[in-house]
Amino acid sequence: MRIMHVALGGCLKAPPVSYGVTEDTGGHIAYVLGAALAQARRPETREVTIVTRAFSDPRLDPVHSALHEDVAPRCRILRLRTGNSGYLAKEALEAELPALQDAFLRMLRQGDLPDVIHAHFADAAVLARAAAAEFGIPWLYSSHSLALDKCRAQGGTPDAATARRIEREAAAIRNADAIIASSRDEAECQIPAYDPTAEGRVHRVGPGITAPRCDDLDPARRLIAPFLRDMSRPILLAVARPIAKKNLAALIRAYAGDAVLQDRANLVIVAGLRDGLAGGCPEQDRIMAEMFDLIDRHDLWGRVALPRRHTHADVASLYALAAQGGVFVNPALHEPFGLTLIEAAQAGVPLVATRNGGAADIVASLGAGALVDPMDPAAIASGIRSMLDDRQGAAHAAARARKLYSWDRWADAVQGIMAGLRDSAPTIRDPRGMLASDIDGTLTGCRDGAARFADWAAGRDAGMVLAVATGRSICEARRVLRLWDLPRPDVMITSVGTEIWRWDDGATLRPCADYARLIGAEWRRDAIVEALRPLGIERQPGHDQRAFKLSFFGNAADRDRIEQRLAMAGLPARVILSHDRLIDVLPAPAGKAAAIRFEATRLGIDPRSCIVAGDSGNDLDMLQDFAQAIIPANASAELDGVTDALRSPLPHADGVLDGLERLGHLHPLMMAAE
Repeated sequence: MRIMHVALGGCLKAPPVSYGVTEDTGGHIAYVLGAALAQARRPETREVTIVTRAFSDPRLDPVHSALHEDVAPRCRILRLRTGNSGYLAKEALEAELPALQDAFLRMLRQGDLPDVIHAHFADAAVLARAAAAEFGIPWLYSSHSLALDKCRAQGGTPDAATARRIEREAAAIRNADAIIASSRDEAECQIPAYDPTAEGRVHRVGPGITAPRCDDLDPARRLIAPFLRDMSRPILLAVARPIAKKNLAALIRAYAGDAVLQDRANLVIVAGLRDGLAGGCPEQDRIMAEMFDLIDRHDLWGRVALPRRHTHADVASLYALAAQGGVFVNPALHEPFGLTLIEAAQAGVPLVATRNGGAADIVASLGAGALVDPMDPAAIASGIRSMLDDRQGAAHAAARARKLYSWDRWADAVQGIMAGLRDSAPTIRDPRGMLASDIDGTLTGCRDGAARFADWAAGRDAGMVLAVATGRSICEARRVLRLWDLPRPDVMITSVGTEIWRWDDGATLRPCADYARLIGAEWRRDAIVEALRPLGIERQPGHDQRAFKLSFFGNAADRDRIEQRLAMAGLPARVILSHDRLIDVLPAPAGKAAAIRFEATRLGIDPRSCIVAGDSGNDLDMLQDFAQAIIPANASAELDGVTDALRSPLPHADGVLDGLERLGHLHPLMMAAE
């Protein structure tokens, strides 16, 4: 397979890269290089090409004017040359896009065409769309940062240039064959804000980050010693470009307002590369001036280090130094993902991060760290204090971070996504029955059992429709199916039976508008939110809230309080408790059972020919409503009251297969042979 990445902004070159040398030379450069190098290592890859822009600038490496640069075996960089030869910041690329598109298409006409293009940012997506139109090349899109979300975080109305960027992002989201997102916030909140139907093409794949291991603290000490009076104190470390959305001034305000932090630790901010307080782009100069003013105004000299220059080795050494009793802080107004958080975690540094964006995913996946309101300096300071002594949590997070965030793991997942772009949609012929199964704990939980289920699905009767019915969103459901090598369903019922998704071509899932109209007819979402607000029950994160689902953390008593409140307010809804900790509020006509019946009716399947399988409270309605119901041995106590279902002595997918055998839908020798 020939793979082509297109990334136009910043200083993209073979490693090592001077991150922060310009305001646009940041995490997306590390992403593109890490992804391309991992893909080039795969045996099925013939070549990986990274296409970027050629430019000349006396302040920057002359390699950026070279049209060709080798990165590694089977991995190269090609640069597009246009009439404008100077370096252009991301905001200035817009005017150059027509010339870059012409140069890109000329390059494709003269060489071997790639099998797939991966566009990074919406400006690169303009080129990918043109290539798809002329050559039929399928393409992936990674947004990295979206302007709508930035506008929300910073407030105000977008200016004309930002509005045009939003239009390009919307076009990319509408037209990409598949979208690769790094976080749940990006996949389930940011992208659907442009196009709610796009989730059927979104895949969440965590990027790989492997921070170099470093035990040498001397480079870090040499870098910051000129700034600090007491080098024996641990450091509070931030690494970010000096731009407004990174919110570095709020970190200084948090430190300035907390005498305990000043007494216990020094503050170190690595804010890009600069020659002085002026001479950078206007935004950089403004942010640097603000930070220096705050340090001076609060008499923090001797406690704060703001080095002008640094190397990759310096940053690795700073992570190691921060691991000696310090904390890493990301106070961004909104962080699309947060590569530096993972680098710090891998080095064993406790984390404090903005609660807005992908950082919440990282902290949740690592099982350690504090999330804070970036607009509240006192909250930032409190979060830092809470993490100063979290050495055990940091050690656990370090092991998790190295396991979860691997570029080889990313490349493996994206290889499957690229291969699926050419798949044909499942064809349902003469449907006579349906198996609708929950995913988590029902089909997952045992790798061998999941593999046996996949074998059954591949050889099942042609008239048996395979559906999943899950509490997860569509994006998360696909991710879990992929991670467990489970078969692609014919139909996906998601978000606790409030959404039905079907394939309209090989790689695209579309939501069922008819079902949405049915369950939404009397759904008063905003009124329900207001009615439940006085109860003070904790809401689940934003990405768990859906158009027809409000989700909370709580127990049976909280569920009862919600039901009573809604009844008193005259607001019809269903309230579902799962695992004695997750509460979902749905439209009264919705739920897994309702969605299965809707789909069975649409396909002409008798409900008596539907088989359902589940293991928790949000499966209760379908297990009670259908005569052929299977409960595996690992089911939660919430299902103890279900008396008519077939209960298997086997857990997880093997329990489902056992139930299918006893219902006459599995060859008896299949289970006996295992």
